Amino acid sequence: MEIRQEQRDQVIILSLVGRLDANTSKDLEENLITLIEANNRRFIIDCAKLDYISSAGLRVLLMGAKKLKSLDGSIALASLKEHIKDIFEIAGFLSIFSIFNNAEEATGHDQHL
Repeated sequence: MEIRQEQRDQVIILSLVGRLDANTSKDLEENLITLIEANNRRFIIDCAKLDYISSAGLRVLLMGAKKLKSLDGSIALASLKEHIKDIFEIAGFLSIFSIFNNAEEATGHDQHL
C-alpha cells in the first residue's frame, strides 16, 4: 500500500493506494500517530484508490478516530468504493466517521470534521 499525504489549510489528506490489511496497516498507524503527535487534528482519508480493507485496517482507523476525538479532532472518509463502504457498514463504522463523495467535498465541510 502507498500513502500519499497532502495538506489543505489545517486538514491533512491521506490518500490510500492498494490494500490496507495486516501487512500494511502498521504503516498507516505509524503515519497517523506521527501526524497526531505533531498537533494535526483534522484528517481526511481518501479511499478513491483503496482496493481492500481488512479488520486490521479498520482497527487503525478506529484507533485514530478515538485518539482524535479525545483531542477534539476527527477523521473523515472520502471516495469510498461501494465494496469498501459495505465493509464499513457491516462493521458498524458508518456512525463513527463522516463520509463524503470526494476529498474536495470533505474539505468544504471542514466544520463537520
